[in-house]
Amino acid sequence: MIKSARTFSYLFGYLPVAATNLAKFKKRKAGMSQQDYSRLIHSEPQKWASGIMKRTGSQVEVSGLEHLPEGPVLFVSNHEGNFDIPVLLSSIPKPFGFISKEEVKKFPIIPSYMEEMNCVFLDRTDRRSAFKSVTDTIEKLREGHSILIFPEGTRSKGQGLKEFKAGFMRIAKDAAVPVVPIAIEGTSRIMEDNNNQIRPARVTVQVLEPVTPEQLESAGVKAAQVVRDRIEQALDTIQ
Repeated sequence: MIKSARTFSYLFGYLPVAATNLAKFKKRKAGMSQQDYSRLIHSEPQKWASGIMKRTGSQVEVSGLEHLPEGPVLFVSNHEGNFDIPVLLSSIPKPFGFISKEEVKKFPIIPSYMEEMNCVFLDRTDRRSAFKSVTDTIEKLREGHSILIFPEGTRSKGQGLKEFKAGFMRIAKDAAVPVVPIAIEGTSRIMEDNNNQIRPARVTVQVLEPVTPEQLESAGVKAAQVVRDRIEQALDTIQ
């Protein structure tokens, strides 16, 4: 109970500071390169996410950062729990946006940061919104921004890897960027396994070797399965 209170107090209590810093960042945007501005914007969510994870008392072990290539990539991760995003924001030094539910726009400050991070918002009840989220993601990748997606579509809550929705392959192929698979294990033990009470957990993040556009093209209709298999094999070595 105490860790839950500390974590959520920090989560929302930091927002006024984040709002002030965001205003400062935007004023500097015009004089910065896209790459430098992305790093600047990423620094604040990374700090915020690191503070959240510190307050959960969790230990996060990260490996494979040497696999991160230059340029835009499509990060593809399994989706175990609510803390996947804070874990990855605090662990991955390469700036990225992500596809998020439209409901997040109801929160203060957070959506403004997400827009600057080049996140894409999705209304899962609207088919046109789903199509637009795909085209928006492709466009952001072509513009040089990295994006994270969870092709399972919903949290597994530690109950095993679910099937991947194959639509993410169209994004990677049309944008002609590498896919960087990520295997994440242990986030469900922070919250989902405890009746939504926050407890410390050991979390493992493995950044796997990129799958190049040429390899995706060669795999054809099996490309999504190739990426899923790599993540599944990595998870097998963790558990």
